[in-house]
Parts: sequence; structure tokens; C-alpha cells
Amino acid sequence: MEDMIVHGLTQNNLKHVTFRIPKEKITVFTGVSGSGKSSIVFDTIAAESQRQMNATYPAFVRSRLPKYLKPVVERIDNLTASVVVDQSPLGGNARSTVGTISGLYSSLRLLFSRIGSPYVGTASCFSFNDPNGMCRTCSGLGTITRLDVESMIDRDKSWNQGCIKDSLFRPGSWYWKQYAASGLFDLDKPVREYTQEEYNLLLYGSRDGAGEPENPKVTGLYHKYTKTLLNRDISNKSRHTREKSQSMIAGMECTECHGKRLNRTALSCKINGYSIADMCEMELTRLREVLLQITDPTVDVLVQTLAEGLDRMIGIGLPYLHLNRETPSLSGGEAQRLKLVRYMGSSLTGLTYIFDEPSAGMHPRDVYRMNNLLRQLRDKGNTVLVVEHDRDVISIADYVIDVGPRAGQNGGEIVFAGSFEDLLKSGTLTGNAMRESLPVKENPRRPAGSLPVRGASLHNLKSVDVDIPLGIMTVVTGVAGSGKSTLITQVFARQYEQDVVMIDQGPITATNRSTPASYLGFFDEIRKLMARESGKSDGLFSFNSAGACPVCGGKGVIVTELAFMDPVVTECEACGGLRYNQEALACTYKGKNIVELLGLTASQALEVFEEPKIRRHLKVMQQVGLSYLTLGQPLSTLSGGERQRIKLAKHLGKKGSIIVMDEPTTGLHMSDIKNLLKLFDLIVSRGNTLVVIEHNLDVMKQADWIIDIGPDGGNLGGRVVFTGTPEEMVKNADTLTADSLRGAVKG
Repeated sequence: MEDMIVHGLTQNNLKHVTFRIPKEKITVFTGVSGSGKSSIVFDTIAAESQRQMNATYPAFVRSRLPKYLKPVVERIDNLTASVVVDQSPLGGNARSTVGTISGLYSSLRLLFSRIGSPYVGTASCFSFNDPNGMCRTCSGLGTITRLDVESMIDRDKSWNQGCIKDSLFRPGSWYWKQYAASGLFDLDKPVREYTQEEYNLLLYGSRDGAGEPENPKVTGLYHKYTKTLLNRDISNKSRHTREKSQSMIAGMECTECHGKRLNRTALSCKINGYSIADMCEMELTRLREVLLQITDPTVDVLVQTLAEGLDRMIGIGLPYLHLNRETPSLSGGEAQRLKLVRYMGSSLTGLTYIFDEPSAGMHPRDVYRMNNLLRQLRDKGNTVLVVEHDRDVISIADYVIDVGPRAGQNGGEIVFAGSFEDLLKSGTLTGNAMRESLPVKENPRRPAGSLPVRGASLHNLKSVDVDIPLGIMTVVTGVAGSGKSTLITQVFARQYEQDVVMIDQGPITATNRSTPASYLGFFDEIRKLMARESGKSDGLFSFNSAGACPVCGGKGVIVTELAFMDPVVTECEACGGLRYNQEALACTYKGKNIVELLGLTASQALEVFEEPKIRRHLKVMQQVGLSYLTLGQPLSTLSGGERQRIKLAKHLGKKGSIIVMDEPTTGLHMSDIKNLLKLFDLIVSRGNTLVVIEHNLDVMKQADWIIDIGPDGGNLGGRVVFTGTPEEMVKNADTLTADSLRGAVKG
């Protein structure tokens, strides 16, 4: 089979690289964060593969598919269809469960429709998303909500004064006009002075509170909010709607189905004494045992399919989950593994599977399980491409491509291509880092007190009592799903929310108009500097304001929509893609216009700017290892590791606070972790308390204190199994984390 060959790739920071990728092998792409790995794998190979696949569909279908730009490459030979497993969160809402996302619930529904007794109907009758199967009381959500409309009414105000505490009903709005024009209300009369009939009209639209509304346009507040908020999934609605819902409604278990989501007919159907809801509440290991007790030969294949799917989930370390678990409640590590196993049951071969740091959020104990799944995909005749920094994942590669030598403008080259063994001898940054191992911290800091957490029982936590030390670096660890994120981000952080600065794994709200300069807040200072120098308004130096090119509106490109065809994106001829108009470009500071200033890297900018406010932010970018980023680079183009560090840079200047970081090593090269640890030392030395949720063994070695949650995940977790220094953990602890740490110290 001919290798995949990429010729003359210049995407983003890549410098006209040419390389080959062997088919039906595991190829790992590694290198420092920002070196160009993602540009090769996702922006080139994945994007071009999916772009060409989409081109085979009719125009109408293509209009509803994601759009992929053609990569900047001379030629790609022997490209195959690709499946991308990235770090984007699982699609999650109140109707999305482990069962639905894995496909196992569909097979389970089919099983009950075949041999369930009494027979109640087809597979749709067992779906909580189908009218045939859902509980009508809760609409298949398992919970019902009570509405407190009166909390939205200010009794001391009239309609003209804004008596409804909702922006939809502000005086002059569309909804307000409907009520005002109805003639049913005195607009100057405070609600407190309403008669019972008038109050009924306000709430229910009728004078007795029970009949039909007197005016079809004035149905009453109760009916209005019941229709829009009650027993509906609002997780994908606007922030305003979600906040309004939280203030007006209270959730409780459905009184009809008792949280089982299905109607009585569906629940009456059983196999060996278990309803489908009973099976969905079982842990996966128990569910497998129950399914294998089914002896009906007509469903042998179906039972075997379910057992194989459960085996894959159990094998990757998720035995404690149940099919009814809602996907938004999954930890990052659990979600990543669940996405991985979805593809293991596929019968397709000859594909290219592309993984973006599949070890992210995984405990070292579980990485080897994931490696086995990668090998299985390869052995089925597929090509597996992995972007990864983890030693254990890199070590199983058949072929390694190291991108570097550094990041940004100093990267973009293939510095090594070959076997893992040869990588260790290569002398590259990755090869050298692979051979190094940090020692265990010998003299940890002493805490300056502690903050207690008592009786934490959220999710799987089992009435946890723990003290978080102050003035030192604490690492909270444990297997994925053990409860560490719940304990720190949802219990501890909320209990002490006035003092806690949270740096989580959530995405940066960024568009192609967001840049490091605007995100960190010093772009305004640059514009003020340009304004003082030129005597112009500072708005002239923003491509979102007066400085925007009049033709493209500050976008730098012209997008031509072609109905059902893909839109055509061309560089704006008026500004040449620079986004600014000629008046803005004519103004300079130290011989550089605004575009040239934004094109400077952070390290270059330090040599140009003398203003303390600007220099402070630039020095922080240096400290977090982002000195190579240009000030005007769109944040949407940053890698995962770069986004994590720029969020850290935003909060680094704060003193005397408790900083909580969730998996800060995600997306970081092994050499970058050393720099991150230096940064952690700096944070703590400034009087801060640092709490890090982490699986990385090097970070654990350098902690002052470790809190290990376990002993396993799910129902088998939720307890504090160890507290102490790293040295004490290596010597005395009997936990899964301690075993991994001892292995790292010996290795």
C-alpha cells in the first residue's frame, strides 16, 4: 500500500515541508505547542480529506455540511477518507446520555421490542425522545419543574413603570404593547392595588383564572412562561433565557415516571424481571452480566453486539458508568474515552483516524487501555494519526514525526521522522525531553493554614472532608471520574468563590477578530499611543470601528455567497487583507503603522514599546511561553496548549488569591511543562495559593501537597484516599496514582 505523501505544505507557520505518512500504521505527530502539528494534521490532512468527501454530495446537501478551506499545499498523494476525534466537548443536553451517544441504547430498545414481555410495540416505544415512549408528564426528561411567576412581578410598580422583571416586558417592548393595548389593565395602577380579577388576568389571561383567555394576545404570564420554560431542554438557549429559568423554576423528580423518563406502558415491558429503565441504571459491568443471562436464540446476535460494545467501554476504564448518565455530567477524560470507543465497533476499514491528544484528562492507569484501542484500529486495516505529547502514547507509534524546532515563527519544520527508538537518539527537543525525568520535590513548602471542605456529597462524592492548604501548591489527582473536578471546581470553588480565580478547560470566546492584544487588554493602550502620536481619534486604529476598511468592513476578506454552493472567500483588494483603511495605515509609531505593530511577536514588541502597561502584559506572555505569538494573531488559530496558557496570562497578575487550574498541562510539550512548573513557583512565591487538578506525573513530583481522590471512578470513587507530600505518596501510599508515581520515579 502506497504511503500518503504531502508536498510543499505552507499552511500557517509551516515552511514548505514535504513528508510521508505510512498507511495502516500508528503515526504520532509531536513537538512543542504552536510548532505546527495541528496545522499538518487537522488544517491540512483532515480538512482536505473532508473537503473532497463533501464535494461528492449534491449541492443541496453540501450547503448543510461544514465548510473546509483548501489548504496551502502543492499536492497530497494517496489521501484517504478520514474520521476526526478531536477535543471538542460531547454534544450534551438533558436528552443526551451515555446510552444515546454510544449507540447502545438503540440496540437495547430493539432488544426489548423483540423479546420484552408483554409486547408493547416497536423500538420507538422505548425511546424517551419519541412521543410513543416518553413520559408525557415530564416530556421524557425525568424531571419536572415548578414555575414561580410571582418572583418576576414587582408589586410596587405599574405597567408604565415596568412591573414585570423581564427585559421582554420592558415598557415599549413588543410583549408590553400587547398587554398595554388590550384594554384589560390600568397602566398607571401598581400591581399591589389589583383586584383578584385583575391579578388573574395578569397571571392567567382570564378573570376567574381558569377559563379561556379574554384576549388571544394576552394569555397571561403563567401560560407564557410555562410554554417557554417548563419541561423543556434549555441548555442550548441564550444565557438570558437560562438565567431567567434558574430564577423562576425549581426542578424535582417526575412524580409520574420517578426519573425513568418513559411512560407506564414502556416500563411494564420486562426481560428476566428487568425493565429497560432498570437496565439503564445498572453499572456497565452489572448490565453485561444481566444481558448474558438472556438465552433466547432469536436475539443472540443482538445480545452479542451489546456485550461487545460494553466490553469496549469497560476495557477503556468506564465500567462504573450507566447508560442513563447524562453526557454534560461526564468529566473531560470520560468524554474523551467515550468518543474513542464509539468508533471501535465500526466495520469500515481503510480509513484514516485522526486523534487530538486522546490522553488528555486520562490517568496514567488508563492510558495503556487507550493505547490498546489505537492498536486495534490499526490492526483492522486503518491508518491512525495521533497528535500527542504523552510519553506512553508516543512510545507505541510505528512512526513518529517531530515538528519544530520551536513554536510559531521558529517552528514549522519537520525536525525528525522515523521510529520511536531513533527519536530518543535524535537530539531534538522532544527526543531529549523523552529521556529526562524530574525528581520528586525534596523540600516542599509548609502551608500557612488551610480552608476546610466538609461533607461534600455532590455527584459521586461520599461526604468528603478535606482541608485545602494555603500558600502552597496542591495537586488534586485521581483516576478520571473519581470526583476530583467535582470536589474542587464545584464544591470548593463555590464555597470560597470570593477568593477563587478559576482557570478551567473551557474554550476562549474568540472570533477571527479576537487577538492576544485585545484578549489581554493592552490593545486599547496601543491605540491610545497611536492616537497621541498622530493626533487622531483612537477609534481610527481599530478594525472594528472607524479604522475598518470600507470595502470588507475590517474582515480582510470578501465572502461571496453562492446559494447551495460553497461560498467563495477572496482577499479584499482594497486593503490587501490588512483590514484597515488608508488613513489608519498612514499613521505610524516609531516608523511602524498599526498593522506592522500587530505583526510583532511579544518578544519583538518589548523592544519597541516603553509604556509600563503594555510591557507588563508582554512580559507575562513571555513568562507563560508565548513570546513567539504576534500581537494580532487571531485567537481562533491558537492550539489547545496556547489557549490554556493565554488564559493563565490573563489571570497571572492577580495577587493574594486562590488560583484553581484544571489540567493546565493539556496540550503542552514535555519541555513546556518545566517552564510551567517555574511559573507555578512564581505564582506561589507571590503569596498565592495554587490548586491544580492534574494527572501529569511531573507536576505531581513537584507539588508541595497531594490530595488523591479514589480509589477508582464513578461509584467506586468519591473518597479521599491519600493526603501528603509527593515523597510520602511514593513511600507509603497504596493507590493507583501512587503506583504510577513510583513507576515514574524508578523509570
